[in-house]
Amino acid sequence: MRVLYFCQYFSTRKGSWYGRPYEFSRRLIERGHEVTMVCGSNTRSATGLEQPFISGRRDGACDGIRVVEFDLNYSNYDGVATRTWKFAKYALRGITFALREDYDLIFCTSTPLTAGLPGIAAATFRRKPFVFEVRDLWPELPKAMGMTNPLLLGAMSALEWASYRSARACIGLAPGIVDGIRARGVDADDTVMIPNGCDLDLFAPKDGARPSIDGIDDDQFVAVFAGAHGRANGLDAVLDAAGELQAKGRDDITLLLIGDGKLKPALEARAKSEGLNNVVFRDIMPKSELAKVMQRADAGLMVLANIEAFYYGTSPNKFFDYISNGLAVINNYPGWLAGLITEHECGVTAAPEDPAAFADALMRLADHPEETKAMGVRARKLAEARFDRRDLADRFVDCLERVLRPAGKADLDSAAGSAVNPAPTRPQR
Repeated sequence: MRVLYFCQYFSTRKGSWYGRPYEFSRRLIERGHEVTMVCGSNTRSATGLEQPFISGRRDGACDGIRVVEFDLNYSNYDGVATRTWKFAKYALRGITFALREDYDLIFCTSTPLTAGLPGIAAATFRRKPFVFEVRDLWPELPKAMGMTNPLLLGAMSALEWASYRSARACIGLAPGIVDGIRARGVDADDTVMIPNGCDLDLFAPKDGARPSIDGIDDDQFVAVFAGAHGRANGLDAVLDAAGELQAKGRDDITLLLIGDGKLKPALEARAKSEGLNNVVFRDIMPKSELAKVMQRADAGLMVLANIEAFYYGTSPNKFFDYISNGLAVINNYPGWLAGLITEHECGVTAAPEDPAAFADALMRLADHPEETKAMGVRARKLAEARFDRRDLADRFVDCLERVLRPAGKADLDSAAGSAVNPAPTRPQR
């Protein structure tokens, strides 16, 4: 099977955005298939290609994957117009490539939603089997975050519907996403949940003495957040909790924020103006380096803005990195991940928009180190039992292989097995 894989944000293990697309591509190759990865460029990613771009494109091979990279350097600091233009250019170049290339199946992963356009074109004009992976629900998520432009929302809704209806199968990363796909009329047999997963080899608990972190005393209790610093991440909640801790004289707890994003300068400015000496900022780093930093941490911060669409509609990489590393998780919003944490006793949950409760959760873990370590052990067991990325990659390949069979539209859930193990379902209202 020759797979044409569209992912605008692809990176190998050397980049900061390394993860699912690389590992899933490698698993396809290990099982005898060919992969052509079509991506954009980014200063935080490493596609494996280093030669200069020619006419806005470069083409090469990395770890057995053929990589086609467009010169469209994306940044979290780009404005809406710039990002929209880069999304559109990637989609248009991708459509041209998909209409000319020779392959058996086309796979597209959002975000952005426009990443599905090459798949729609290939399915419509070349009758190629198309599988669409949905990482966020559109336009539900932008609407929940305050977008009101009816033309944009209408266009998103139309593109979402066209993507789902053109695809032979859809993969959702969270239970709410799968529910959303099915709510748009896609048959339940043609949808499956395969969440983000755990790299159990890269992220693992440290045996023996833990490494040090520059600027943080070794006797500090360290809670780490590793991810984007944007509006959706709700990191003001961390600074609110830091203020509560400082007011209580808890100078033994440090909150470490690793990453980048449009709001990072404002967060740093706020921490400085309020004298929050218990908050430490670090730049985004390659996953290999991040894994070592996490071995020093005591807990992971699973923080998002208090938006209902996030409760069952997200599958954050950081959560799976935390539990793989054997960290107790502090979660500040309800939903399926909060349910996992409670069910498996691998962390604590705090009510959203409640700084005192957030601070209390941090103090509880800091004051009970043995309990915190036991939570971390259970977190690692959960990672191994439910979210091993190698198992999820096999289920992904099973789904793509089944699509190419004569009865490819049937029994996708059985092909994916217990990818959800079982899937938590959204409560009925």
